[in-house]
Amino acid sequence: MWTLAIALFLVGTAAAQLPNGETSKPTADSSLEQWSFSLNIAGYIVPHDRSYASPTFSADRSHFHFGGRYNYEDKETGSLWVGYNFQVGEKLALRATPMVGGVFGNTTGVAPGYLAGISWKRLDLSTEGEFVFATRSSSGNCFYSWTELSYSPTEWFRTGIVAQRTKAYHTSLDIQRGILIGLSHKKATFTTYIFNAGWTDPTVVLSLGFNF
Repeated sequence: MWTLAIALFLVGTAAAQLPNGETSKPTADSSLEQWSFSLNIAGYIVPHDRSYASPTFSADRSHFHFGGRYNYEDKETGSLWVGYNFQVGEKLALRATPMVGGVFGNTTGVAPGYLAGISWKRLDLSTEGEFVFATRSSSGNCFYSWTELSYSPTEWFRTGIVAQRTKAYHTSLDIQRGILIGLSHKKATFTTYIFNAGWTDPTVVLSLGFNF
């Protein structure tokens, strides 16, 4: 896992050495007929537990959204999603994607979910969540969420705060919270998340993403 962490750091650092980064958020000028794709791999370095990687993928065209996740709702668990994209505003941009998904693996069930966000100048608030209705036992029902508030003083750098609720790993805190530092160059982004520092042993997440 540490090999994965070092590799992600080196790639992300190399990608951030030049300016002119691009964000992954769709714009009002985007062609409605074009597909956009996003691939992200997050490496979780968890204290006193097994570290793991969680890949996610999404494809969007106009209002259509398709997504896939692994090791997100639970370890050795995958999910597939379909949703409908909305976006309004320019200076104050609001975006939302209601979704429904199927979950399979260690956890199996049906999950309504959402992606949403607000952008204003250099500030961005984004959130995603889902409620899994487990088919094997109601004890497997759970709400998952990930929320970020970030500020971008330049196009290639951002920093902020983050919170998540997950069943994929366990700590003494039900809500994980922490800080984020992100770098970007062209279509690549690298973000480091540090959860729970000051409350318990910190969990580090190294995230490498590509938008194309």
